[in-house]
Amino acid sequence: MKKTFIKAQQTLIYTLLATIMASCQQEGNAQTYDLLLRKATVVDGTGEAPYVANLLVSGDSIALIERDTSSSYSAGRTVNAEGLVLTPGFIDTHAHGDPLETPEFKNFLSMGVTTICLGQDGFSPEEKDLSKWMDLVSKKAPAVNIAMFVGHGTLRMLSGIQYDSVPSDQNLAAMEKMLANALDAGCFGMTTGLEYTPGYIADSTELNRMAKVVGAKEGLIMSHMRNEDDAFVEASIRELLAQGRHCPVHVSHMKVVFGKGQERAEEILQLLDSARISGIQVTADFYPYTASYTGIAILFPEWAQKPNDYQQVLKTRRAALGTYLQNRVMLRNGPEATLIGSGPYKGKTLAQVSAELEKPFQDVLMDNIGPYGASGAYFVMDETLQETLLKNQHVMVCTDGSPTMHHPRGYGTYAKVIETYVEDRDFFTLTEAVRKMSGLPAATIGLKDRGLIREGYKADILLFNPSEVQENATYENPHQLATGFRYVIVNGQIVKEGTQFSSERNGRMLKKSNK
Repeated sequence: MKKTFIKAQQTLIYTLLATIMASCQQEGNAQTYDLLLRKATVVDGTGEAPYVANLLVSGDSIALIERDTSSSYSAGRTVNAEGLVLTPGFIDTHAHGDPLETPEFKNFLSMGVTTICLGQDGFSPEEKDLSKWMDLVSKKAPAVNIAMFVGHGTLRMLSGIQYDSVPSDQNLAAMEKMLANALDAGCFGMTTGLEYTPGYIADSTELNRMAKVVGAKEGLIMSHMRNEDDAFVEASIRELLAQGRHCPVHVSHMKVVFGKGQERAEEILQLLDSARISGIQVTADFYPYTASYTGIAILFPEWAQKPNDYQQVLKTRRAALGTYLQNRVMLRNGPEATLIGSGPYKGKTLAQVSAELEKPFQDVLMDNIGPYGASGAYFVMDETLQETLLKNQHVMVCTDGSPTMHHPRGYGTYAKVIETYVEDRDFFTLTEAVRKMSGLPAATIGLKDRGLIREGYKADILLFNPSEVQENATYENPHQLATGFRYVIVNGQIVKEGTQFSSERNGRMLKKSNK
């Protein structure tokens, strides 16, 4: 009798507890969320295994991730995500574009990019007070989030150093102060463009001084290194690693021009691995194309570029310049391997322009284009080598692209990674690809509430079926939007659904706090 009574009491207690828990769950679920994404397969950006969950958004943030998909919730809008992959929005660590001129950035949204990093290659807006420019961007409301870097070359020009090879202490101090101010204003670090004017003039002493400022403000140096050619790339990396003694450093659009094969790639990666073992924080990004893209000045010698007078160079050193250009182009796989991307010869190879004008390609460069008359795509990379670099765990994905650039990377990069490297070739898993495109770049840049699917993180989210994702851009027609990302969500708002874009832009100017 006593045992029966005790058992009855236990049953009553369990029933009461179950009722209370059910009541609490109902009360918790009584909240009305803004958005419910039901039964999505979550690839969270960490590289860990996917899982199925309901994800709920309130305002601009992820409010709840519920793996018990049988639970019911109240939401302003519900999307049935069963069978779809849910990932963080992709983060482009090296992008170009003017948010005041082209704030829609449909090229980025179409391939799943929700955050871009601007101020690349040593060039940022020519403002002594970057906070004012940032405020203008905020008012413009770009369609994607923007993380800003300040350009070393721009600082050189604004500080008064300009083209001086031996800067005065006064001007160096001015540049250091401007750099510190930019970092205090919210820039995530500094970029260098050491293959460009005026960046190539700077020596290691100057660059190391700037690195100390970046380090003191807990920022990052991203570098378009001094020379990416096979014979010089290791020296260029070592120059950057020296700056890495003062702050984290990052190799922009890592490549080995003219290098070939997996073994050569592994030599470069070993150099970076050795630096990490010594305590240097070094990462890199990569775009999945074998053609680079930059100004045609890359073909010209330094003595034919600013601040030198180009017309005077033509008068006094024409023969030498012609010989240099001929050798340089042939070294870079010939005029067929240079595709003009802007100006009157846009869309044609240098060989085609040469044939049309019936003059040697070096004369076309000297007389019809000049060092600043066009940009171009240059087919100078080895696919096996480049793909070996991509597979490394410390290498993330970038576009180095823009809405206007005549190169498919600005419209196709992230779609290509999924379509080609995940779906077609099984080069790496979707979880690893997503990590390289979200979680890894967020951690590298210092975005503390983006890049992962976590409760409390900002709701930059993608929903898609990987088999539907397509890169549509080509070298001949590079401005074709990627397809297959069904939903693109930026700061909690659906900004792209299918092929339709929202009329409202919901991106933000992101600012790093180094206080």
